[in-house]
Amino acid sequence: MAFAVSSMDGGVSFAVRVQPGASRECIVGEYGDALKIALTAPAVDGKANEALIRYVATLLSVPRMSVEIASGTLSRSKIVRVTGISAEEAAAKLMRIESA
Repeated sequence: MAFAVSSMDGGVSFAVRVQPGASRECIVGEYGDALKIALTAPAVDGKANEALIRYVATLLSVPRMSVEIASGTLSRSKIVRVTGISAEEAAAKLMRIESA
């Protein structure tokens, strides 16, 4: 796993590269040091950002309120913060899904 899940106060953060307008939502793989995620929502009016928050919350089994886009709201490259989960737990869940 080249992308890194970093511990922060009360949760984790990690880099994401978003591919909006895809035919299905899934983890595509890695993009440099980021996790590449395909989303069906278009990159219009924040729809892809909302879809990313919903998808990450589902992947990590946390409430949507626990997920936020810390930076990159207008970019395909983003930093996502998730509270209420450890770095080890998040990395394990993301690796399991990525290798599926």
